[in-house]
Amino acid sequence: MIVSVASGKGGTGKTTVAVNLALSLKNVQFLDCDVEEPNAHIFLKPLISEKTSAFIPVPEVAEGKCDCCGKCQEVCAFNSIAVLPGEIRKDGSVLIFPHLCHGCGACSYLCPRGAIHEVKKEIGIVEKGFSDGIQFVHGKLNIGEAMSTPLIRQVKKHIEPAKTVIIDAPPGTTCPVIESVRGSDYCILVTEPTPFGLNDLILAVEMLKTIGIPYGIILNRYDIGDDCVDIYARGSGIPILMKIPFDREIASLYSKGLPIVGYKSEYDSELKNLLEKVNTLIGKMNFNPQGRNGFS
Repeated sequence: MIVSVASGKGGTGKTTVAVNLALSLKNVQFLDCDVEEPNAHIFLKPLISEKTSAFIPVPEVAEGKCDCCGKCQEVCAFNSIAVLPGEIRKDGSVLIFPHLCHGCGACSYLCPRGAIHEVKKEIGIVEKGFSDGIQFVHGKLNIGEAMSTPLIRQVKKHIEPAKTVIIDAPPGTTCPVIESVRGSDYCILVTEPTPFGLNDLILAVEMLKTIGIPYGIILNRYDIGDDCVDIYARGSGIPILMKIPFDREIASLYSKGLPIVGYKSEYDSELKNLLEKVNTLIGKMNFNPQGRNGFS
């Protein structure tokens, strides 16, 4: 079973929930797909046993073969190639913008002159290890890289279906989040009871409806805001899986890089039962991507 943990906005406690959920289970694999700012390792403290560089293929032009026909620019969906024909520049030239390239290979495949070949561009690293019986995988994007999605894909290649997989997704609702949650059996959305929390929760729900992944809500710091999320959840038929109060002790543990599990015993069983609740919901749920996250 693959469970992703996401949030429409940052700072809602997404990583806290993901880490503590993993610590409460057995036969678990944890993937930190927030590759621009991975921080689950601070709490899990894994012993890293494997480190590999991550690459994407980017085009390189053999100028002797290229006649600046413009086909590569035409087929590039990401505007990572610009062709300057002869009338603009004496002999013409092709400009490659590697940071915009998604490595799809269309330019090299469709070049009529065979003037384009691909070279490897390092975008980051993938590290694997173990933490108290948990198999741990995360990615670290190189500083200055514009796109994290290719690295997220490479982190997810390490998924072991025989384990319960917990994926810590980046915040937001953009391409990196979609790539992180894609293929999940269920997505837990962590939010807070504030107008900003509700606004971004609604965006995240619409994203999950579109890609067809069932979801539920964990309401963090539920006692500091209003009842806007409760009202929205009831009206939309979205289950609230768990409520976590604003707790100074939890905040203190977080500031020290310590998890909740093992330090606040009242959460141990509640988090352990969370996966059982998710399993039950999946069994009962008649999920319609175009409609409500309702029940049969």
